[in-house]
Amino acid sequence: MIRQVPPTPLVPVELDPVLGPVFCKLEFLNPSGSTKDRIARHMLEKAWRRGELNEGDTVVEASSGSTSIALALACAQMGLRFVAFIPDSASAERGLMIRAYGGEVRRVEGGMRQVLDAAMEAAAENHWFATRQFENPDNAEAHQRATGPEILSQMECGCVDVVVSGVGTGGTLCGLWSAFHEACCKVTAVAAIPCEGDAFGSNAECCSVTFSKEVPGVIECLSKLYDDWKAKCPPGRLEEVLIDERECLELTRRLWSQGFPVGPSSGLNYAAALEAKRRHGREARVVTVFPDRMERYFSHRVFQHLRSGRGGWG
Repeated sequence: MIRQVPPTPLVPVELDPVLGPVFCKLEFLNPSGSTKDRIARHMLEKAWRRGELNEGDTVVEASSGSTSIALALACAQMGLRFVAFIPDSASAERGLMIRAYGGEVRRVEGGMRQVLDAAMEAAAENHWFATRQFENPDNAEAHQRATGPEILSQMECGCVDVVVSGVGTGGTLCGLWSAFHEACCKVTAVAAIPCEGDAFGSNAECCSVTFSKEVPGVIECLSKLYDDWKAKCPPGRLEEVLIDERECLELTRRLWSQGFPVGPSSGLNYAAALEAKRRHGREARVVTVFPDRMERYFSHRVFQHLRSGRGGWG
């Protein structure tokens, strides 16, 4: 079985002196390089204890990258086989990382809906165990039981006013909000939604905005886990903030300049956290997550200025 890893740091990051610091959980310091290590370990261990998994079994998941990388690592540690279904647009780096841990990669044409359907069909046909991250309550529970209490123990005041996260499965935002709410914090959840800027190509229309594909892992209209939680969230305790994808990429690069080796989802989260500070005031205790490390994005647009040899941000 996998042993519990040490807590990741929570650090104040201040890019705008007027708005003050945002408390950022450095989840890219987890073993495989992302916050998904938490849900991978928790979902598999819960399934193992329920008798749904045994050594040598095959695990399958649909993931744009980080969850599959985390599951590949966890499966290697637990003596399980892992098959990842990922979009054909996912970066080569992600596929290599999955394979490095012994996982198998199957690329699927289309969006995450097609990837999810292909994974579930394969699981049914081969009697594989599907972790089902978009609907599995153990996903959010991992953050409710571990990440949230860690953050509260690291906050000097022991409380949080606003928690900010992008929504892929929604597990991070749902789980953290629940942990803070249970600790009697009067906490507001802010869902960060990246929308397409005019600098990039066209994407599918959703909910009257063009939803950005430049921030991997943040997916609209797919997570049952998030939709169910959203329907039960108390009135006034959830805000959804639209962030232009160009701001996500620019803030990611600014975070690099401060020594944080993060991916674009961290830029998204920080941008939304700054908007939360504008709405709730400089003194608001705003917490967000830096979900993953930069190395899985070397072929992504966020690195284009460096690949082209230009010295500026491009």
